[in-house]
Amino acid sequence: MITLTEKAINAVGRFIASSETPSAGLRIEVTDGGCSGYQYGLKLDAEQSQEDTVIACGEVKVFIDPISLPMLEGMSIDFLDSIEGSGFKFTNPNAAKSCACGASFNPSASAAGTKTCS
Repeated sequence: MITLTEKAINAVGRFIASSETPSAGLRIEVTDGGCSGYQYGLKLDAEQSQEDTVIACGEVKVFIDPISLPMLEGMSIDFLDSIEGSGFKFTNPNAAKSCACGASFNPSASAAGTKTCS
């Protein structure tokens, strides 16, 4: 299960409300790249795909594709707003190591083994 804190849910709600295009929810994905090998991707998405896992977090629907899901399982997402800046903070139990900015990670051996190529 992936969880969003109240601050994260509120932030996503604000982004959806201010978006010029209709959004059905928040897509969270893992892509190659970043300092540590994989990076988190967040974007508002107009619709879910058939293969997505959909998680209801308050008023926000979260869409996760089947390739990303094993590397995100158990993750929590918070939204920080401070004088140094604002942004999402990821706490991922599947990350064996993360970069200093927290936007990329290297998965543990068990999570990494579940990634497939398409």
